[in-house]
Amino acid sequence: MESRTKQTVIPCSICVTAYNEEENIGGLLAALLDQHLHDAQIDEIIVVASACTDNTVPIVQEFMAVDDRIHLIEQTEREGKTAAINLFLEATRNEICVLESGDTLPHEYAVEHLVRMFRDPAVGMVGAQKVAVDTPDHISGLLSHLRLRMEHELCLEIPRLGEMVAFRKVFDRIPPDVAMDEAFVEAIVVEHGMQVKYAPDAIVYNTGPTTVTDFVRQRRRNHAGHLYLKHKYGYAVSSIQNRRVARVAFNEVWGAVRLLWVLFLLAGIEGVSRVLGWYDFAVKRDRHVIWNMAWTQKQDVKSVRSATEAGTSSFAVTSQSQAKR
Repeated sequence: MESRTKQTVIPCSICVTAYNEEENIGGLLAALLDQHLHDAQIDEIIVVASACTDNTVPIVQEFMAVDDRIHLIEQTEREGKTAAINLFLEATRNEICVLESGDTLPHEYAVEHLVRMFRDPAVGMVGAQKVAVDTPDHISGLLSHLRLRMEHELCLEIPRLGEMVAFRKVFDRIPPDVAMDEAFVEAIVVEHGMQVKYAPDAIVYNTGPTTVTDFVRQRRRNHAGHLYLKHKYGYAVSSIQNRRVARVAFNEVWGAVRLLWVLFLLAGIEGVSRVLGWYDFAVKRDRHVIWNMAWTQKQDVKSVRSATEAGTSSFAVTSQSQAKR
């Protein structure tokens, strides 16, 4: 930490918007304080608590006593996330801002992977990859996991950012009528001629809705907000571009169809093999003490493993390069 200088690091300010987050706020602040940083430097963490009625504020105050980078702004009334972000924008002193929802948890390298991309002066906004942590053992959980997987594929083409983002402070405030704050920031960044990037290696964890009703409520409000942004400000996020979403969805469906076909094929081949094995045992009385060898299995395991790993590495590099474009 001491070897880093003001010239080599990128200072940033983090905003955490919170409304009754006593279950998660402690873990979130601890994770932010424990970030592994090299190119990035966290100068301040500002928590905006919007009319919290639980123990969110006392928990934040406990962390404030331990680390003076943590600050608290309390709103007496709940005025929406946009109002909370505007309070942060008034208070922060850094050009690079990181915005994170109070119901998420960042990976230990999340801030580093987001902020270091601002070494490129053409970059104006960067978004993290969202990963659901709850087990998809019910229909709403499966829907959440599938949606995030599709969103990830979409972001590799055109970023659609949310939950945890970093941006250059090229504006002073967000209009109070805007509900989808990240999408509006994205629009402003594009208007300023800067690039919006997706950082798939910057992971932020959250829990998806556990009921279909909550899933619909979440998707309904998001879509309404995106439609309003397009109607009033003329900016359409990638997820509102139906053709792109349909293509990504088709790829997922086609993958599922191919998997089902392979499973049926595997079941058929396994069935035929078992019938032949029964014939060998019951009719031919052949116990295969001396194996009828599967000669294509006889290969140099080390060389095959090396070739497979090389192919995997090449695929990973290609995927990362596509993500950076």
